[in-house]
Amino acid sequence: MPDVLSAYLAATFAYAGFQWTVRVVVYPQLALVPPESFGQYLETYQRRVSLLVGPLFGALVLTTGWLAQSDQVAVAARVLAVVLLGVLLVVTALLAVPLHGRLSRSWDAAAHRRLLRVDEVRVLVASVSAVLALVLAAGRLST
Repeated sequence: MPDVLSAYLAATFAYAGFQWTVRVVVYPQLALVPPESFGQYLETYQRRVSLLVGPLFGALVLTTGWLAQSDQVAVAARVLAVVLLGVLLVVTALLAVPLHGRLSRSWDAAAHRRLLRVDEVRVLVASVSAVLALVLAAGRLST
């Protein structure tokens, strides 16, 4: 069984890689889909991506919860990990998901631009989480 720091490192890096891919590759390509095909394209994308994002969010929640209870890690680092996860979940639920809903009805350039901006927050949070995990795994913040 992996230790908490290795598990948190793996989960945060997996999610950060996913989030960077979505931001740099997937979301910009949405603007290239012909409007008459957009609804079907987005529906297919959302169905397929849920097979990745569901387990990734699950891994983040589980490993962050495990980390939060670990006495191997400084309290400040545990609090930061929980706050970062909270921001990620709130931004996703309250901003990204509704924008996906709006886009699933039809192509909307303004909603797409907003989704790109919202996703910049998720990329930032995912990146900071990965750096935190790397620092913790290196033992710099452990108690």
